[in-house]
Amino acid sequence: MKKFISHWGFVIAALLFLVAVLTYNQYQIAVEANRPIPVREAPPIRPQVSVIEVESGRYSAQLTTFGASQARFQLELSSQVAGRVEQIAEQFDSGYRVASGDWLIQLENSDYRAAVSRAEQALAAAQLTLLEEERLQIQAREEWLASGMSGEPDSPLVLREPQLAAARAMVSEATVTLESARKDLQQTRITAPFDALIVARHTGPGSFVQSGHEVATIYSTERVEIVLPLSAREWTLLPEPTLLVASQWSAQLSAVDGTGSWQAEVLRVEQHLDSETRQRAVVLSVSNPLDQQPALYPGTFLRVNLEGKALDGLWQLPNTALSQRGEVWYVSEDNTLQNFSAEPVFSRDSLIYVKPPADLAGQSQRVVKNPLNTYRIGMHINPLLTGLSYE
Repeated sequence: MKKFISHWGFVIAALLFLVAVLTYNQYQIAVEANRPIPVREAPPIRPQVSVIEVESGRYSAQLTTFGASQARFQLELSSQVAGRVEQIAEQFDSGYRVASGDWLIQLENSDYRAAVSRAEQALAAAQLTLLEEERLQIQAREEWLASGMSGEPDSPLVLREPQLAAARAMVSEATVTLESARKDLQQTRITAPFDALIVARHTGPGSFVQSGHEVATIYSTERVEIVLPLSAREWTLLPEPTLLVASQWSAQLSAVDGTGSWQAEVLRVEQHLDSETRQRAVVLSVSNPLDQQPALYPGTFLRVNLEGKALDGLWQLPNTALSQRGEVWYVSEDNTLQNFSAEPVFSRDSLIYVKPPADLAGQSQRVVKNPLNTYRIGMHINPLLTGLSYE
């Protein structure tokens, strides 16, 4: 009996111990579950940014602008006399080139030839009258001396001085009339006033033209000119106007549609401001434009690259380095972003040239190649130097 009781006492003690262990474990689990989880700080995220290293340098400025070529002379050729068109030259049609003095139109001229004959006859008669008066004056003076009278006669008519003056005036008038008649006859043949391109013909054989009637539109072929209005800021990028003209400063032209390129020279500088744009123009020229390869036609719309003077203290940057807000972003020594507002002094192809602040000009700087709108001043970044790549 005693053995049985001790057995159950052992079982009960073991059960109580197991319950105690389970209760203690549940308590520890609850404590661990309610204990606060320690917060670990995440390492700061530093975006990788492509940068280029730049230094202040000396660069030749370049102006890029646009203009249209135009002939030096653009003329509506008109007839100086009236008449019926009797004949036209074979080359008198649109698209043909003619040399200075080449005849284009021949008017019927019988009336003008008759006028020349009448003028020649009038001049011959006036000259004859003058000769007779000169002879009569000599005779009158001899008679006055033979009369033995002293001094001068009371009237100039005695020595026929007024008659001689009138005869001389008649000769002068007849001479001018003959010159005018011959000029009118000469103008019945209409000629090219300069080396020209026929742009349009406005008359034909058999038609009648009045004095002042337009017969053709012609352009000179000696040279074309390109007028480029420039602002006051753009003029500061160029040498003095006297140097531009004296040195025949060059410029590169290219057709906007890509059909060709040409070399031009500064021809002159206008010395007045346009009343509307308040700009002053420089005029470029290309000699013998139709003989160029390819030909440069009047009216071609052109892109013009005009070299300027050398400027100091500029940064050469890819055009992508200028943000949409007109800012240049650079990286400070502690790898944080900084910026400054910049306006390009000039541009060339895919490059821009800016003037950095004075505190940045004397040392090399790392400039962000493609700034984003999300950048903030003082933002930490991981700079990636890409070298002098401007693509």
